[in-house]
Amino acid sequence: MALTPMDIHNKEFARSFRGYDDEEVDRFLDEIIEEFERLYKENLELKERLGMLSDQISNYKTMENTLKETLVTAQRAANDVLESAQKRSDLIIDEAENKARKIIQDANDKIIEIRREFDEYRKQMQVFKTRFISLLETQLEVINQEIPTYERLDEDSLPKG
Repeated sequence: MALTPMDIHNKEFARSFRGYDDEEVDRFLDEIIEEFERLYKENLELKERLGMLSDQISNYKTMENTLKETLVTAQRAANDVLESAQKRSDLIIDEAENKARKIIQDANDKIIEIRREFDEYRKQMQVFKTRFISLLETQLEVINQEIPTYERLDEDSLPKG
């Protein structure tokens, strides 16, 4: 059972014939009451303060856990952003490489096409040149047949081409 200052204050002692001096006992009990009351109040205040500090500690632990969770979440988010950025950059690089390959392939195809056209034009030019020379030779023969023999041009005197 907890002893309170009021318990001390209300305590009555039995009287005996040769007992202690009542006034001295009362004074001492008054001192004990005052000191016990002071200690009792201090104890109550300390218990109340301990409760508040326990609540604060609990709040701080809750905030600490929340901060830890927030930091973990932020780290995960940062990792996700970094991973996403890496994937995106890889995709952009792949697309750029594919476009570059296509541009190079298109350029090579164009070069092949231009060379084919050039070869075709060169062949056509050769055919034209051969036909033109043939036409000129035919015309020269016609002219030579129509001119008297002494005026005929000698084929050796014609330029070769």
